Amino acid sequence: MTATAPTKNLQAKAQEAYAQQSRRAVEDQLIVDHLPLVRHIVQKVVGNLGRRPDADDLVSAGTVGLVRAARAYDPSRHTEFKTYAYIRVRGAVIDELRSRSFSSPSIRRQIRAIREAHRQHLTDTGQPPTDQELADRAGLSLQAYYHTVEEARRQHFLSIHGLSEDQPTLANLLPADTTSPDTETAKRELLRRLTQAIQELPERDRKVVLLYYERDLTMKEVAAVLDVTESRVSQMHASALFRLSMKLRDES
Repeated sequence: MTATAPTKNLQAKAQEAYAQQSRRAVEDQLIVDHLPLVRHIVQKVVGNLGRRPDADDLVSAGTVGLVRAARAYDPSRHTEFKTYAYIRVRGAVIDELRSRSFSSPSIRRQIRAIREAHRQHLTDTGQPPTDQELADRAGLSLQAYYHTVEEARRQHFLSIHGLSEDQPTLANLLPADTTSPDTETAKRELLRRLTQAIQELPERDRKVVLLYYERDLTMKEVAAVLDVTESRVSQMHASALFRLSMKLRDES
């Protein structure tokens, strides 16, 4: 017996409702499976800031980002979900921080002084300065130098834009005022320069950068690998980012 039109309509609606229910179940499972990713990202962001904002607010923002990622995820259009979610959770956490204040005027003056000291030392000697040489030339104690570059790192980190799924992880190290490349060729060249600059870092600083960005370890985990304190890793990380920033600015 052939089904009547009302019966066909009812079957179609039932199938649609079942498909929607199944889709929601998949989304809910993606959210549950990737909740640890939210806390991991928050730990990395907090470590990158060099200070301790309210982690609960950041976790809440990141969780909202995860839920939105699960609802919007299309396997036929996007990369694997973990990669897709990472970008959107991280973006949501950073958005939560954007309205908070940046560095003080005195810190910005010190950052400019350190940049000028770096350029002058390179001009005078032809070699990049050590941390102590840079601090001396800028008229700062070594601790004041580390404090300043950690503040510079925080300002740079919160200024990063263009968190797209096709952006290489290491591209997030680029100076905040670098113009985003418009072509794939330019992107590859930028990444090549960045990779070369990383290879020219002092060995331990290079390890910090690679462990943190390529291995995706937290500051605490990097500290355990290198057998140093977490605060020391934070200093090394900030100094390495400053050096990379100066290298890429000089070559621009």
